[in-house]
Amino acid sequence: MPMPTEERVSQLVAGLVERRGFDLEGVEISTAGTHVDAQVRVQVIVDSDAASDLDSIAKLSAELSEVLDEAGDFGETPYLLEVTSPGIDRPLTADRHWRRAQGRKVRITLRAGAPSPDPKSSDKFEARVGILTDDTVALVLGGKNKPHRVHIPVADIAEAVVQVEFNPPGARELELAGGVAPGRPRPGQEEAVDLAADVRGTTDAPTESSEASDAPTEGIVE
Repeated sequence: MPMPTEERVSQLVAGLVERRGFDLEGVEISTAGTHVDAQVRVQVIVDSDAASDLDSIAKLSAELSEVLDEAGDFGETPYLLEVTSPGIDRPLTADRHWRRAQGRKVRITLRAGAPSPDPKSSDKFEARVGILTDDTVALVLGGKNKPHRVHIPVADIAEAVVQVEFNPPGARELELAGGVAPGRPRPGQEEAVDLAADVRGTTDAPTESSEASDAPTEGIVE
């Protein structure tokens, strides 16, 4: 039986995800193994303004399994469902992404012809995300040594990708950014947060599909 498309799964789960207070950030379907014993992995990526709650993620995972099983699009094919939050190094493509990335370091690529906020920099540079106001975002340049804040239109940004940080930012740098978005880990603490989520965030919740394949449904926050 053909696998449902990522668009089809998105349509099936979007309503429930929204009702549970999350934003659906994407669906990814992949297959591992040979044709005979291949396992289908369905990853549903969700996020919210509030801090990620592992119990809520696990409950959502079980409910999404019921929705997918009732739809029957996978037929007798066993699948592993993972409900996860976006990775640290996510691209910022919507206003809610900018709000949730406040205080984080990002790699910015400007659109062709857009003026650079720093005459010494090119159209690609790193900055710390500040407060988003209407269609303009504050960015903190200069790092720990010479932090200063600029404002640029979001429309001038072609791409912005959050960077993984292993050291905390300077106090003044973070102050100019307006602090870290509520419920989000402080920059430089991602490793500890990810490890705790990997250990505590997996919950066995068998569904009709997983019972037939001994594959658990997982609620994972990355």
